[in-house]
Amino acid sequence: MIARQLVVRGVVQGVGYRAALVAEARRLGVAGWVRNRPDGAVEAHVIGEADAVEALVGWARLGPRLAAVSNVEVSETKPDGSVAFTVER
Repeated sequence: MIARQLVVRGVVQGVGYRAALVAEARRLGVAGWVRNRPDGAVEAHVIGEADAVEALVGWARLGPRLAAVSNVEVSETKPDGSVAFTVER
């Protein structure tokens, strides 16, 4: 199991990015959370098998149809104990 912290920048709030990320994470069997940040970015903590996490990171670079992702910062982190994928407020 690996964990990654993502900060996604661009037009990613108000376009269904979080909901689409949750759906993709659940499809891939990845745990963690996603939330909007006050600076307009979306932040996510993802935990799972390396292939699944890397697939989700690849998806995050594109996002849903209405999003316009300009940058995804990816950093290694430690699993936080999440067992499902949720939206944090």
